[in-house]
Parts: sequence; structure tokens; C-alpha cells
Amino acid sequence: MTCKHFILGLGVLAISLGMPGAGSAADDAALMLWYRQPAADARPMDEALPIGNGRFGALIFGAPARERLSLNDSSLWTGDENPSGDYGSMGGYQVLGNVYVNLPGHTNVTDYRRDLNLANAMSEVGYEVNGVKYARRYFCSRPAQVLVAQLTADRPGAYTGSVEVADGHQGKLVAAGNRLTISGKLDNGIGYEWQLLAVPHGGTMTAVAGTNSTRLEFKDCDSLTLLAAADTDYAFDYTNHYRGPAPHDRVAAEIDAAARRTTTELESGHLKDYQSLFNRVKADFGPVSEVQRKSPTDERKIKAFETVDPGLAVMQFQYGRYLLISCSRPGGLPANLQGLWNDNNDPAWHSDYHANINIQMNYWPVEVANLAECHLPLFDLVTSQLPAWRKAVATAPEFKLADGSFSRRGFAVRTSHNITGGMGWRWDNTANAWYCQHFWEHYAFGRDTNFLRTVAYPIMKETCEFWEDHLKSQADGNLVVPNAWSPEHGPEEDGVNYSQEIVWDLFNNYVQAADELGVDSDYRDKVAALRDHLATPGIGSWGQLLEWRQEKHDAKSPELDTRDDHHRHTSHLFAVYPGRQISVTRAPALAAAAKVTLDARGIDPSSDVREWSFAWRVALYARLHDPDHAYDMLRHFFAARNSSPNLFGLHPPVQLDGDFGITAGIAELLLQSQAGELELLPALPKEWPNGQITGLRARGGYEVGLVWRDGKLVSATVKNVSGDGRCQVRYGGQQAALTLARGKTQNLSAELQ
Repeated sequence: MTCKHFILGLGVLAISLGMPGAGSAADDAALMLWYRQPAADARPMDEALPIGNGRFGALIFGAPARERLSLNDSSLWTGDENPSGDYGSMGGYQVLGNVYVNLPGHTNVTDYRRDLNLANAMSEVGYEVNGVKYARRYFCSRPAQVLVAQLTADRPGAYTGSVEVADGHQGKLVAAGNRLTISGKLDNGIGYEWQLLAVPHGGTMTAVAGTNSTRLEFKDCDSLTLLAAADTDYAFDYTNHYRGPAPHDRVAAEIDAAARRTTTELESGHLKDYQSLFNRVKADFGPVSEVQRKSPTDERKIKAFETVDPGLAVMQFQYGRYLLISCSRPGGLPANLQGLWNDNNDPAWHSDYHANINIQMNYWPVEVANLAECHLPLFDLVTSQLPAWRKAVATAPEFKLADGSFSRRGFAVRTSHNITGGMGWRWDNTANAWYCQHFWEHYAFGRDTNFLRTVAYPIMKETCEFWEDHLKSQADGNLVVPNAWSPEHGPEEDGVNYSQEIVWDLFNNYVQAADELGVDSDYRDKVAALRDHLATPGIGSWGQLLEWRQEKHDAKSPELDTRDDHHRHTSHLFAVYPGRQISVTRAPALAAAAKVTLDARGIDPSSDVREWSFAWRVALYARLHDPDHAYDMLRHFFAARNSSPNLFGLHPPVQLDGDFGITAGIAELLLQSQAGELELLPALPKEWPNGQITGLRARGGYEVGLVWRDGKLVSATVKNVSGDGRCQVRYGGQQAALTLARGKTQNLSAELQ
């Protein structure tokens, strides 16, 4: 390509690649997870399909004779403030309960299908038995705050059976008419309630008290509608021990209000709300084969490990967005290790907030994938936990200052934490700074100055003060983080590069924040000086980016820092992604060393590389402008050992950071903005030669659309959503400087020779 500029056009060159429109049949087919069999009752997290409204949701199993809905409320946690940091007593995320719909005789079914439509956030089940076609539709409404289940048939009076519930914690069950109310308290005092209302259409329904339970029996019904709602008395309020009003009145009001509306009205409100977020981004990475189109998702996923499937890549990209919308909405809690969904009161790793990458990875796609509102729960949780975290640090011997006194400013976080001030396992010293990156990124993409001033900046400054107090000077004048660790790998020592890079990121972002607000100029300069004296990563004997200050050649630990080190974590590559200290343009030598390290970490089946590891490596290779390896990492995510039939990431067991991380990684292949410019198609895989995407967001307050053909950019649109109007755009060797008023869109066509 010899041309070094863009043509700024008046219109976008129209390239038809079959990108579906909102709500079209093509959209439904392209974004449909579907299966020929129900989810196995023993494999809920691997096979059942998730729905949610941000805080309340369910796993849908789709069994004809005994349907199961496994319900969750994101604030149902055991544990408390836990000042000791003992992981075993930190508590964990809990199951709310299960709803069962029993349909005797629905055994030898034909034409079975269950699915999840990402375009409308609805799950459906269909089958035929004894000549009758049965259908179920499920959605979880954000506006109405209820889960809706519609059971219909093509013959009147076809439904006879029962509905029963099983509480996750042996709460009190009360039946009143067609309503079941379940309430109770956990050991830590959190109160909860959930209600189920069954509305028969035709036929009869009766509450029947059994020996161990109460069930609702229905007979000869034409159809059946179930409404469920739930809540707890949890609140983001440390001063009141994270407790708020009892949930009964809210839950009852939600059920009552929903019962007064038709299912059509409930569905309409659900669609309007959900699609206002989901439809912001449309993507098409190229055609799929007839075999791929007609294969159920569990089979198609396995084949995508071996054969290029652009459609499944789009589905996985949009699945991450779907999951974020479904489990992280304003006013609620952020996505935990399993997002919102959980079938076990003793889930792996407590289904907690793992602060050494996992929870951060959950939110990597949120800004670039145009879901900025879904970021807010993370900020609310962190802010609410600060009083407890400050108190824990102020008495922690690990954070004593050089004069022997206890820490006086700031907070730190252990590797795991809950929602009530409690933490567990070992300290991850710089997780405080990593959390601050998310506060900054929300501003960088959206440029909400009020958010920066009132929410982000105070926490960023407090964290800078903490590290000002705790950094350690070396003889050469460099500053290092003392007693650091490279999760979850190697020794604890001063100046581990993972921690160095995260503190550099904090200081660099703080300097920009102070400049944006025009405040604290003296302290801003002090932090800039601290940043510039931080020890930076070195390069080892075989060209690798060092993980520790000195290259390791420990006979007792020969795996450390060697070519055979296939560890799942690549913690010292934080500076490449999600950080921005190392880039191919600004620090090419370090970027080259980072690639040597990344290549050496490998994907050997005998290694412990996991689903989230592959997701991170997609983004890392994208930042290093290596689309071939990036695509290979994406391909490996589809392997049976790395993701489940329902596309949940499989650590194993299931955790969802890989799903969110893959979405972020795919976005990085197509658009990057961390270097102060919009870089278009920086790492486009050759496997997607023709495609387009609209609605991606970029730092600086811009929204970008792209069309490419034969592996080359054809056209782009840049919209100034909230930026200052000055924007630099790069595509390969071509550059354009845009001046764009807020709210306006500029069309660019690449002149290709």
C-alpha cells in the first residue's frame, strides 16, 4: 500500500455481506445457541442456558417431563467482613432455589429443540408428544423485574401436571392461591425472598400440601404462565452492615404488577430494554457453510476448533455482550466468577471476586463493546467495600511502613473478596491499582467529567498515596513494589514486573486524570516523578520479557522463566494488555520481548493453560499485531477442554471470565485506541477476509464502524459521541487527522493501490 492517507468521503461505500438487521430472521439464526437434547441435570453450568435481568436470573434446562429452572439472585451470599482474611470463612455465592414443572407422559418426545436467542434474550423449548406440539418461552425482564415462562400447546387442554419449588436454604414456604412465597435468612443475616405465581389459562389449578413440600397442581389447561421474582435485603452500605429494607414488599409488588400485564406487554418491555443495549453493535465476519448453519451449537463448537467458522466467532463475541447485559446492570452487583449463574452452595472458588485478573477480565469488553452502563456495578461494589478494606490494611502487618508503623493511607485487596467487606487468600498488593484502571477506562471511553471528578479521581488519588507510602527505593534510584508476587506463579520478592506495570499504569492514568480536571498540580507532578522512577521490565538471556527483576535459574524451580514454562498466567504482560506501557510503536524492543515470552508459554496440552488464558492471549497477540497467533488462541477456546456445550468457559469447572475476555480480544483484533489514536484493523485474522462491524467504542469518546474486503479496509465511520473533536485515525501506514463536532459522523474510505 503506497498511499499514506485516507480519503474523507461524503458517504460510506456500501458492501453487502449479509449483516442482519435488528430483529430479522437472519439475526435470529446467526445468534442462536440451539441443541437437540435437554441439559443434563447433573451438568447445570455446562449445558443449561442462562437468562438474566442484571441481578436475577435462571439456568434453563429444557427437560420435557420435568423442567428445571435454577434461580439466582446476585446478592445472595454467605460470609461477612472477615477481617482475618481466612479464605475458608469468607463465604460464597449461593443458590436461590429451583422451580420444577412436572408433565407426566412427556417422555417419548420427537422434534425436540431448545435454544437461546441472543438477539432477543429469550430461551425457547419445543417438542412433540402424542401428536401435540408443545412450546416454552422464557425471558427475564429488567423493566418488570420478573422472570416469565410461557408454556403453550397447539391443542386445548393439553397441560396437566404440577409446579413445585425447592429453596436453596430451607426457607419458609407459604402457599396462597396460585402463589408460592419462599423466605429465609442466611447464617450471616442476609434475608431473602422469592415468589412464584402460576397463571393457568383454561383448566384448573389447586395448591396441594405434601409431606415435604407444597405444589401447584394444574389440569386440562390450554397454557400456563409462570412469573417469578426475588430479592434480598443486601445494600451497598457499610455503615449499616450492608443491609437495607426487607425484600418482601418489593418482591410482592413486582409479581403483582407483572400479573396485571399481558405476556405480550411484558415481552415488549423486555425487548425494548434489552435491545437498546444489545443492538448497539452488529458484526459479520464472513459467510458460514450450510453444515455449520445447520449444526447444533454443541457440535458446531467442537468443529470450530478444527475448521474456520466466522459465524460462531460472531456468536461468541456477542455472547459475551449478552452475558454482561444479563448479569451486570446499574444498581446491582457486578459479575462474579460465574457471572450470575450458580447451581451449587459450595461453588468452585466460592464463585467470588478474584482480583488478580478474573473479575477485571469480566469487564474488559464493557467499554469497547458499547455497554458502558454495565460497568457501573463494579464501581459501586468497590466503593462500598473501601471502608472494610481500609480497616483491614490499617492493621495488617504485611503493610507496615519503613518506620514500623501501620499503613495510614489507602487500601489493598486480597486475591478474593465477597460483597460484605470480607477477603480471602493472600494479598494481591497491586489489585487496588488494577481496579483503578477500570475507573479510568470508563472515563477514557465516555469522557464523563462528573464521573471522573466525583467517583474515579478520589479513589485513584487515594491509591496513589498508598503506593507513594509503600514503594521501596533501590540503590540505583529505581522504585519497586516490595514483597510482590506474579499471580499465581513463582516467588514473592521486590519489584516483580506484574506489580511494577500495574503501579505504572495507575500513576500514568492519575497524571492524565489530574490534567483533565485541572486539579492538584503539585501532587500530579510528584506522581509523574514517581512513575518515571519505577523500575521497568528487563529482557532476559533468550530475548524474553522478564517476569521478575532478575532472570531465574533456580535448580529447585527449573520451570521459572525458562522456555519450558507453560504457566496459565502471563501476569508480567499486563503492560501489553490491558495496560498500555508496552506497544509495538512506543516500545518495540519490549514488545518483541513480550512476544517471545508469549510464544514460549505455549498451548501444550500438558500445560495448565485455561479458557481465560486463551482469552487473554487473544488480546495480547492482537496488541502485538500478530493476528495468526491471536486467531489460534480464539480457536482453542472452542476446544472441548476449554469451553462447555453452552459456550461457558471451562476452567474447569465453569467460570465466565473467558467468555468476557474473548469478546474483548475480538474487539482488539478490529479496533485499538490505547495509544491516543484510533487504529483500524490492527490484527485482522486472515480467516475473516470479508466482514464488517458497527458500534465499537474507542477511547476519547468515539464510535467506529468498519467494512473490509479481501483482508483490507474498504471504509470506516467515526462518530464523535463525547470527544473533544480532534481525532487521529490510523490504518497500517495511512493516517488521517479528523476534526469532528460532537454528535457528527465522518466517513472514511481507504484508497487502495
